[in-house]
Amino acid sequence: MKKILDLISAEVMSAFEACGYDASYGRTGISNRPDLCEYQCNGAMAAKKKYQKAPIAIAQEVAEALQGNPTFAEVSAVNPGFINMKVSGCFLADYLLEMQADERLSVEKADKPQKIMVDYGGPNVAKPLHVGHLRSAIIGESVKRICRFAGHEVIGDVHLGDWGLQMGLIITEVKKRQPDLIYFDEGYAGDYPQEAPFTISELEEIYPTASAKSKADAAYKEEALAATAKLQEGVRGYHALWQHILNVSVADLKRNYSNLNVEFDLWKKESDAQPYIPDMVARMKEEGYAYEDQGALIVDIKEASDTKEIPPCIILKSDGAALYTTTDLATIIDRMKQYHPDRMIYLADKRQDMHFTQVFRCARKTQLVEDDTDLRFLGFGTMNGRDGKPFKTRDGGVMRLETLISGINEEMYKKITENHEVDPEEARETAKLVALSAIKYGDLSNQASKDYIFDTEKFTSFEGNTGPYILYTIVRIKSILNKYCAGGREICGGAILAPCGDSEKGLMMELVKFNSVIAQAYEEIAPHKICSFIYDLANAFNRFYHETKILTEEDETRKASWIALLSLTRRVLETSIDLLGFSAPERM
Repeated sequence: MKKILDLISAEVMSAFEACGYDASYGRTGISNRPDLCEYQCNGAMAAKKKYQKAPIAIAQEVAEALQGNPTFAEVSAVNPGFINMKVSGCFLADYLLEMQADERLSVEKADKPQKIMVDYGGPNVAKPLHVGHLRSAIIGESVKRICRFAGHEVIGDVHLGDWGLQMGLIITEVKKRQPDLIYFDEGYAGDYPQEAPFTISELEEIYPTASAKSKADAAYKEEALAATAKLQEGVRGYHALWQHILNVSVADLKRNYSNLNVEFDLWKKESDAQPYIPDMVARMKEEGYAYEDQGALIVDIKEASDTKEIPPCIILKSDGAALYTTTDLATIIDRMKQYHPDRMIYLADKRQDMHFTQVFRCARKTQLVEDDTDLRFLGFGTMNGRDGKPFKTRDGGVMRLETLISGINEEMYKKITENHEVDPEEARETAKLVALSAIKYGDLSNQASKDYIFDTEKFTSFEGNTGPYILYTIVRIKSILNKYCAGGREICGGAILAPCGDSEKGLMMELVKFNSVIAQAYEEIAPHKICSFIYDLANAFNRFYHETKILTEEDETRKASWIALLSLTRRVLETSIDLLGFSAPERM
């Protein structure tokens, strides 16, 4: 389906052409003065110079040509040359009928579908998820869903941190505690146990303990470095322990991400990229891209258009060790070989902007990707507490993600059960859905690159620009539809009539924006555009609801039209929140 703004622009462009002017001057936009008009064209002022004519005279000609056009209810020329328009109710109703009949609600699929990889998540194994992991998971999941809805093939990758010194630290500490484990017998040639010698809670305690020891004890750190080297050399026992660490961690990560309604298509790891590094380094040397500087291997990535200093990309440190940059470049090789994506979107803290600038430039210069491969970094801001500082626990520690989710769940459960007789089990399930909306909408309603305040009291409110308010609106619509159907009637895509009041037209005016909002959210990789849209849509519905006695309307034809309008509103809202990564309960 064409966007409604394109249809309106086409009519105005035809009128410009009919009056002897270039059609391009007829491009129309949404008015920023809804008290005066709904749509506005400023082309007459732009045409002044070419046609040596007063803008108001041009505007009056075009406005006259549009009189009687069934698209518009009102068209007027206003000084110094604006063309103000209000669309007709019949035009809106016809558009909504087409939208109602379309299973994709007017959103067209991409003409040329791409294969897109979204790199989000990025947790390290053996460490619990904390609030710092929240934004990448929430934004990444929404970006993945938006790209899929736009018609593209999308592959989401968690990209686990599972290599390097952290593994050596864990293995060293396990050896200190359980030196007799068979994994440390280098002469052992049999099969290793299927069950790990530690639980996830033990593992989460082992890493920080080992990390602290390595900072205080140089000999301990040397042991950890030696253990890391043995693992990377493929010593069987160390590799088996590493596999246990992965298995235990990934099982716990999947449980935690599931609580956020986040799913990854791939559970790839840094270690998956390691086999590509030797050949990559050799090729960069042979082809003259990489050279030594003070013992380190670097690639110069400066460009003539740079307005600031862009440091060279370090491929290997002076001791021959690889860096995150090295692993990320090798991961690009892996992705190009295995999946050949047209586009790769990376989500990480915006403070990593320089890192990704270096990685992307190096990948292009050394031809790890094709010329038309799109590499995009979506940097997000910090989630802060009400004091404006990074979100912490009450005692100042980093809050576990599990603790945050549990706390919001409890807050929502209290609100749902307060002054209401409800089934406790149903209330718990509803609380989870509403809590998830509070967390996700609270994050996604902000532009990703901006820092934001995580305000539990605000985010869990059923009023204002919040997830619970959006869900409450959807549940209110469901309740009306259920009551309508309780009388033996069905909702089967009935006719939508022209509006008979301002609030009804206002609801229609919001609904017809859906396909343009989704297109913009995809093009700009901007989930907050969807949040802004559904907040306006929810407000428009609630105004209509408070001004209209829907179920007691005596005119059955008019009532059926309103029910069809509500059903469409519900579909649009539920489709939108699914793109944001949460869903609505049946009751609240």
